[in-house]
Amino acid sequence: MTIEEFIEKVEAEFPDVVPGTLLPDAQYRDVLNWSSINALILIALVTTEYDVIITADDLRSTVTLRELFHIIEERLS
Repeated sequence: MTIEEFIEKVEAEFPDVVPGTLLPDAQYRDVLNWSSINALILIALVTTEYDVIITADDLRSTVTLRELFHIIEERLS
């Protein structure tokens, strides 16, 4: 898994995001018009695609997609 692949999957889950516009250092809560529903979508995406559990605390502790990606990578190891 690369960060680019992760970002493509995130973009695919959020129809308001134009594919190719999210960057690794994007503050995803701003770009995705953050809400509790979007948090659940992101948690479900990670669980389904990577078989990794992330929590609301993980989302609160990260600002960028790169930071979230690193948490996922660590839990895959």
